Amino acid sequence: MAIVSIFVGNLPWATTDEDLAELFSQYGEVRRAKIVTDRETGRSRGFGFVDMEEADATKAIDAWNGQEYGGRPLTVNFAQSRPARG
Repeated sequence: MAIVSIFVGNLPWATTDEDLAELFSQYGEVRRAKIVTDRETGRSRGFGFVDMEEADATKAIDAWNGQEYGGRPLTVNFAQSRPARG
């Protein structure tokens, strides 16, 4: 089964990599969970990525997209490739 990346947006600012992994681990093995941080301040940018097997990722997306976490409705979907910078 292929490993895919899930985009998780609108996260509370205090969410850690460990919180993100725990949130998604109920749907399968989390290979990697990473909160994106600002390069200069080191503070969360309010979104992150989770890598899991595709079938588990689909279940997690269905379960979490639009659901509240920390008082905020999450945006959860398959991550899109980053466009090349010119």
